[in-house]
Amino acid sequence: MPSSQQPKPNSSRRFLWLGLFIVLLFGGYSAGWFWFAGRAESEVRKAIATVNRDGVSLECANPQIKGFPFRIGLFCDRLDYEDSGRRLSASAGNFRTAAQIYQPMHSVLEIDGPLRLTAPDLPQLQFDWELLRASARIARPLPERISVETRMLSGKAAFIDGVAKPLFSADETQTHLRPNGTNIDLAGTFSGLQIDPQAIGGRTLPRLDGSADTTLNNGVALIESRRPALRGQSGTIRSLTLTSGGTSGVALSGPWSVAADGLVDADLKVTIQNPRELSRILSEVIPEQKKQFETAFTGLALLGDAPTLPLKIVRGKATLGFIPLGMVPAVD
Repeated sequence: MPSSQQPKPNSSRRFLWLGLFIVLLFGGYSAGWFWFAGRAESEVRKAIATVNRDGVSLECANPQIKGFPFRIGLFCDRLDYEDSGRRLSASAGNFRTAAQIYQPMHSVLEIDGPLRLTAPDLPQLQFDWELLRASARIARPLPERISVETRMLSGKAAFIDGVAKPLFSADETQTHLRPNGTNIDLAGTFSGLQIDPQAIGGRTLPRLDGSADTTLNNGVALIESRRPALRGQSGTIRSLTLTSGGTSGVALSGPWSVAADGLVDADLKVTIQNPRELSRILSEVIPEQKKQFETAFTGLALLGDAPTLPLKIVRGKATLGFIPLGMVPAVD
């Protein structure tokens, strides 16, 4: 009589083959990751060697590729840069980059402070922060987007006596840059900016917040030329604001251009938020001009809580409404 029992599948053998497949897959992935890391580290060293010529020196101390198993990035114990021809130098602390294996074109970068800069005709500058992080979506010829954010940023300057004096501090800053066709869009914000009185002749400014949203026409070509000159350039300020405590401040918008000789032309609109409060703040900062501020801003207050005036600059000559403001210096 035939048996009614069917042979049971060999489950243990299936699990054995599955485990063997996983081990081989992970082993192959690991070998591939470390092979690619070795190639990347070699390319980094070659790139640095290419830069180090004609009086230029760039050092990434102890370069390593880290992030196994799901990330990959370059780590340096320290960054140092020097251009003896231009008498420029910069140094910073630990440098880290990272990109997800499944999203290699999106890279994140972090740098530890302090950052020290030296340049001709300037004091030695030193910047420090709690966090400095940048991210970029890599593309050609330029990244699709670059973002930089800082937390608890501060700056100092060391003059002839060598003693570093504070310049400013800011709670948070953000900067975003992206190509827009042939143009470059640039936007940013900062909050809790405090200018040290020593940096402005002993005067005391309130804590400031600000934002910017602008476009630089033909900015892609300007960046690719590596000649950061504004002469012959133009753009649009969609919004540029500076406020104190969110209760008073100034907003600016409109197109601008710079002629080949450096003279500025602009057709801007200036909005004054809470003129009476702004008059009080300016009178405390510059007490010797108190009467002039009170006269000017009392008139503005009659136009409302946020009056808007035209600010025109023609060949460097600036006027606010019908009030002449003087000449804007030529720019480079």
